[in-house]
Amino acid sequence: MKESIFLKACRRQKSPVTPVWLMRQAGRYMKDYRAIREKTPFLEICKNKDLVTEITVTAQAKIKADAAIIFADILLILESFGLGLDYLKGDGPAVARPIRAGGDVQNLPEVNPAESLGFVLDAIRQTRSALPKNIPLIGFAGAPFTIASYMIEGGASKDFRETKKRMLSDEPLWNLLMEKIVRATVLYLNEQIRAGADALQLFDSWVGCLSPEEYRRFVLPHTKKLIEGVNGGAPLIHFGTGTGKFLDLLRDAGGDVIGVDHRIGLGEAWKKIGYDRAVQGNLDPNILATGSLEEIRREVKRILAEAEGRAGHIFNLGHGVLRQTPVENAIAVVEMVHEFSGKS
Repeated sequence: MKESIFLKACRRQKSPVTPVWLMRQAGRYMKDYRAIREKTPFLEICKNKDLVTEITVTAQAKIKADAAIIFADILLILESFGLGLDYLKGDGPAVARPIRAGGDVQNLPEVNPAESLGFVLDAIRQTRSALPKNIPLIGFAGAPFTIASYMIEGGASKDFRETKKRMLSDEPLWNLLMEKIVRATVLYLNEQIRAGADALQLFDSWVGCLSPEEYRRFVLPHTKKLIEGVNGGAPLIHFGTGTGKFLDLLRDAGGDVIGVDHRIGLGEAWKKIGYDRAVQGNLDPNILATGSLEEIRREVKRILAEAEGRAGHIFNLGHGVLRQTPVENAIAVVEMVHEFSGKS
């Protein structure tokens, strides 16, 4: 594991080639996963350590990524808060009891992830044992703003109107909600490290709906506290979408690696972040899904050129793999990154 090029990049150490893995590399674009999903509901898969291990290990082996990420979901923690969770066909996640009043926040329980999310930890232990010893396993969780938005909206949202309404109208209550999420997530991520996760990723999937000032005031202090509470020596990747306008604030919130989406050039993004941090990104998932190999090759070369051979670049997508993506394209992009970065 000491020679893992992924972990070296997390720590901004030189490696022979640029490491690469893909967000959602285990998922709906793979025939093996679809076969399992046809027989088993999503939540049941997440709670079955044997299926989680199979999906995680198979995906890494198939595309030969330099890291595996545990098959799970950022919203599993909502069940621990007693809000209920389901995945509706064609509609995505649905929260059974979303937050509708101040009392709902005050009544949220303190979460003990070692108990309520023990199935994820068991899956990490088993998957870590099943993976090759030189392939790191990434654990993950949702960042406070994204988890809070799901709690309030009850599912995905286009405008996050209810979330912003509560955030702006009652700051003390908003802070209480964020503090409860932070405490639970710190415990959860530290338990993942103890279970065998070699690195972590914090997903702030919806934070791009905020202005820089909103992020600075309502989110940064909480995310910073969360990241500072994670210990155990595993590097942490801090990723958000639509964050090009406040990448410097994302950096200030913390993380060994800052994830960059595809809406900003990697070179420009790294300059904003600062060269004292590693970066991850940032091929457009649509190019991987629908582009020709020639177009993918062109984009891979462009992104690597923007990294300028600097230590600390992890190649990834700007968001997750789309379900329409040919597996052959995912395999090819890993090969291309290794080939082209090895020549630079």
